[in-house]
Amino acid sequence: MMKNKISRRSFLKNSALAGALGTAGAGNAALLSSCGKDNSADKQVPLKEQGTYYVPDLVDMAADGKALKAGIIGCGGRGSGAAFDFLNAANGVTVTALGDMFGDRLENLASKLKEKKNIDIPADRKFVGLDAYKNVIDSDVDVVIVCTPPNFRPVIFQYAVEKGKHAFLEKPVCVDAVGYRTIVATARQAAAKGLCVITGTQRRHQRSYVESCRQIMNGLIGEITGGTVYWNDGMLWYRERQYGWSDCEWMIRDWVNWKWLSGDHIVEQHVHNIDVFTWFSGLKPVSAVGFGSRQRRVTGDQFDNFSVDFEMENGIHLHSMCRQIDGCANHVGELIQGTKGYWDSREMEIKDLKGNVLWKYDGEAETKNFKQTNPYTLEHVNWINHIRSGKPVEQASETAVANMAAIMGRESAYTGQKITWDEMVASALDFYPKNIDIEKKMNIGGYGKIDFNLPEFIAVPGKPQGKQKR
Repeated sequence: MMKNKISRRSFLKNSALAGALGTAGAGNAALLSSCGKDNSADKQVPLKEQGTYYVPDLVDMAADGKALKAGIIGCGGRGSGAAFDFLNAANGVTVTALGDMFGDRLENLASKLKEKKNIDIPADRKFVGLDAYKNVIDSDVDVVIVCTPPNFRPVIFQYAVEKGKHAFLEKPVCVDAVGYRTIVATARQAAAKGLCVITGTQRRHQRSYVESCRQIMNGLIGEITGGTVYWNDGMLWYRERQYGWSDCEWMIRDWVNWKWLSGDHIVEQHVHNIDVFTWFSGLKPVSAVGFGSRQRRVTGDQFDNFSVDFEMENGIHLHSMCRQIDGCANHVGELIQGTKGYWDSREMEIKDLKGNVLWKYDGEAETKNFKQTNPYTLEHVNWINHIRSGKPVEQASETAVANMAAIMGRESAYTGQKITWDEMVASALDFYPKNIDIEKKMNIGGYGKIDFNLPEFIAVPGKPQGKQKR
């Protein structure tokens, strides 16, 4: 039961949607919406007036302008994908430097760039190792695309902003409290320098989500009273250890299964869905109570399911659930409840409390009126447009809110305790290894002693950290 009734005034006070850069691309709305019935007689009270919240201009390609040279930091699957999304987003852009911890991944991307885009990365612009990111940023690039394992992103972002580079940060932007504070502080510096920062929360660049947000801001579901967000799907990829790999190399190649690298899947993957709610509502959580378990994961030290109850700033609740287990009922999406109706991403539609369709996103109109419908590419279209127009944008601080919510949920599930926003933000929690060395033996077999600033065992709820023997 919610603590207090939500007024429009309190909602507006608490709302903080992206950047306040003004409304762009509003002319697209008529092309992308369809209504189930005539609601002209209904009185809709906007939650936020148009022009007071940020709407990206999701055109097919970025406008022509200054030539841009990009450096890719992290050349694995997502880094490779982001490189081509950038190249497909505009004319006059190219990739001139690559950096990765491992040479084979770097060379794989270099070969693809040569084969598909006739881009030949010279040997002196290929950088391998833990400090490869510095070499890329210090090379003659205008922008950097950061797609390393998540734990490394705050430090790389910090260095990029120090050097005055525009940045694309893949999500999640951090895995712990120290990383969160680094991201927020660096985002302020980026804004002060007039840099453009876009994050890989692609739903914010997916037209169906953007138009759904616009309808909710227009008041179609009334005031937001709660919601449920889901990422229930099968097991994600993993890497079996190969002969000759050190402990550190194996974990980094298998990063998506290790909490010090990925933040666990509630942070690495489910942050997308949590971000939709924090974006649409403009609220952050004040507390989280969650649970989870590890049942079928093959490698790493993470859980494979979480369920979290978030209490938001104005007393409403968000239920978050995520699971990576094969053979179960799956659903990835979001539902937001209001006083007059609800929005469901499953069908991209809004219904009233009686189940009548009030609005439905017109996907056919999108494919008819636009050539580019890939939100991964549209992220880069928007980023490049902001850079070329000289209108700064900064999304890292907003992504950090959803990221911290996911961290709160994870820590509540790990410990079995109620976790508050204030204590988590101020926490000393730091998953970054103090003496990381790719060649170093770390003795992780059987979860014995690890030379990392981490608990020695997989988390057991209800037991203090460091005393978690099963």
